[in-house]
Amino acid sequence: MDRRTFIEKTVLSTAVFSSLPLLSALSRAAPYRTALVGSGWWGTNILRCAIQSGENKVVALCDVDENQLKACAAEVSKLTPDKPKLYRDYREMLAKEKPEIVIVATPDHWHALCCIAAIESGAHVYVEKPICHTIKEGRAMVNATRKHGRIVQVGTHRRVSPHNISGMEFLKSGKAGKIGMARAFVHYGGGAGQKVPNEEPPKTIDWDFYCGPAPLAQYNKTIHPKGFRNYLDFANGTLGDWGIHWLDQVLWWSDQKYPKKVYSTGGRAIRQDNTDAPDHQVAVYDFDGFTLEWEHRNFAGNNAEKTDPKQAVGVYFYGTEGTFHMGWLDGWTFYPANTNKPVIHQDAQLNKPDDQNIQQLWANFLTSIKTNTPPVCEIEIGQRSTNVALLGMLSYKLGRSIVWDGERETIAGDAEANKLLSREYRGEWKYPQS
Repeated sequence: MDRRTFIEKTVLSTAVFSSLPLLSALSRAAPYRTALVGSGWWGTNILRCAIQSGENKVVALCDVDENQLKACAAEVSKLTPDKPKLYRDYREMLAKEKPEIVIVATPDHWHALCCIAAIESGAHVYVEKPICHTIKEGRAMVNATRKHGRIVQVGTHRRVSPHNISGMEFLKSGKAGKIGMARAFVHYGGGAGQKVPNEEPPKTIDWDFYCGPAPLAQYNKTIHPKGFRNYLDFANGTLGDWGIHWLDQVLWWSDQKYPKKVYSTGGRAIRQDNTDAPDHQVAVYDFDGFTLEWEHRNFAGNNAEKTDPKQAVGVYFYGTEGTFHMGWLDGWTFYPANTNKPVIHQDAQLNKPDDQNIQQLWANFLTSIKTNTPPVCEIEIGQRSTNVALLGMLSYKLGRSIVWDGERETIAGDAEANKLLSREYRGEWKYPQS
């Protein structure tokens, strides 16, 4: 896409979402000096939306993979005259470029260190979800945000999607009745897969730096790029990836901060590849007044429960007046318990080409910076949703239920479980202190 086409598409997109202003009315003398850490496909997508706002000057790109850096730099050059400097080490980049805004779009195990370092350097941060790999990292991120008075936006962009907003208004109005249970789910197809031999890392990637605080794994092309989410040293599987979005919807509806009790089970019944995350998993969360269930499968596809021709994802809210489905591509739908009443539906309004609403989330981020007010996906909101997913993974790893003290962020009387709230970092890397 050339620069002219990009600008034209920006104007059209703004018109579509006239009820959700993309650009703040507040003026600023110069664009924000902006840097990206993690220049893969998704980091580049976020940066594209930052450029699209017209309020960001791209000064630096940082990645341990030279190929990703070059591809991202080429994309930037198509969209803006900015000439960002390229870095491998985010610490050097922060020290030399002193960006005002940093986007953190690395694999999950890097989120905490990169985000905290950017905050401590004086930058505001847009960090991808999940905000962290282990629970105590998230607490350290929240505390750093508070200590340094920075704005941190988390990439839970469904908080700004028009159909998610209208759906929440419907649920909170009581039109679905009293809700006693919610079920969040992601069902995608897939098979057993196959083993792929380890190999020497390409010369274009600093593999030791990629692994960073995580154990030094042997390089495998199924880990990088994009495959890291199903390797538990680097991420937390489908629950840690997709789960954040849908569990966040439940917290948003309920206004509750955390569950009281968690139990999760699952395994690898089908997968026979190099990954180690569960290919199916169920997690049950006890909240005040309702139960939340998470369910995912990475096989079978579940054509029987597709909410859209392309997918079966979302959250079902089960109320006394009927069942409400919050989806993605298909918007939301309410099925009344009384069959004489009509089904109510709201279509999704999503930006192309990614079918998300990152543009609106970025606009909210900029407005928050200018007004020094919390963004819609403020760091502690992201921490809570991340914690729900991580607690499910913690129970899965333990093989038993846990009782969560959300105020103290600890598991009462369970030393074995509390050890999993953090982990040992490798080499020079130090676990962040909260």
